[in-house]
Amino acid sequence: MSSRSSGSVGSGGGSSSGGGAGSTVPLAVLLRREVVSERTAAERPELQTGLFSQAKKGEDFTFLKPECERLPGVPSSSFSAFGLFDGHNGNGAAIYTKENLLNNVLSAIPADLNREDWLAALPRALVAAFVKTDKDFQTKARSSGTTVTFVIIDGLIITVASVGDSRCVLEAEGSIYHLSSDHRFDASKEEVDRVTESGGDVGRLNVVGGAEIGPLRCWPGGLCLSRSIGDQDVGEFIVPVPLVKQVKLSTAGGRLIIASDGVWDALSPEEAFNCSRELPPEPAAEQIVKTAVHSKGLRDDTTCIVVDIIAEKSHHSMPLPKKQPGIGVFKNMFRKKPSSGLILPCR
Repeated sequence: MSSRSSGSVGSGGGSSSGGGAGSTVPLAVLLRREVVSERTAAERPELQTGLFSQAKKGEDFTFLKPECERLPGVPSSSFSAFGLFDGHNGNGAAIYTKENLLNNVLSAIPADLNREDWLAALPRALVAAFVKTDKDFQTKARSSGTTVTFVIIDGLIITVASVGDSRCVLEAEGSIYHLSSDHRFDASKEEVDRVTESGGDVGRLNVVGGAEIGPLRCWPGGLCLSRSIGDQDVGEFIVPVPLVKQVKLSTAGGRLIIASDGVWDALSPEEAFNCSRELPPEPAAEQIVKTAVHSKGLRDDTTCIVVDIIAEKSHHSMPLPKKQPGIGVFKNMFRKKPSSGLILPCR
């Protein structure tokens, strides 16, 4: 069912005695190389992207790099990366993570891996990169923190790592899939249990008279997120370890929406896709942000990235199909066995 090809990047094809200009390559090897090349080309979809933001505090930052190469000068090693960083208590953590996270991901994976091995190594490399970025930022002695939703697209395979309450959602073949997790204490009993079982205290703000108000928070510090990068002033219970999901699209392609909580506090994923369905990515991102702001007002930085993944060359535009529940999307999902429950299939 998998259409991944292992390739043989950087590997020798075996020794030959007396090799020289007259040495030949067996026909079977040539045919196999041609098949791999054609399969790889077929799995390189066209990406169209759009970004729109309305600022309230100036703490949302984005990273859009549609053309990256694991090996400089080797087009077959290309991939795309997108990130959304919603800072709090200042913008230091968001800026630092934007500037360093991708390099830390690439540094965690040997450069000479073929594509299949690179994709298999990517989820754990993202976990390592989040942890390293957080540890390095702590040396800056700053108290700010940031959510991170980081997306790497290699062919038809999408890998998403996230901490905090920004989200990435996918619509493909008429169904909607959540590729990130909401790390708010209000949204995750598992995260409340993780913190309390480790000795932390999770509760609402107490006011005079004993009443409790506002969202669940971790004390000391009072942060309502259970996972983030930075936030060194709130104790060891807020961790930088991301949830990672890796999925493979069919050749029908799909649309990704990556947005900060300013969008998701106002709109459901269904509403976000519906209000922007017939629009190209740039106007779609603008429409989603403006619809969210119109609904709730500009109470927070509100940012949206839209990525259309157009795998079939005949699809030059992306009005996406109307939502039809129950239609499958993924030809395959790639993961190794979960470590600490962090690498999960898409639900």
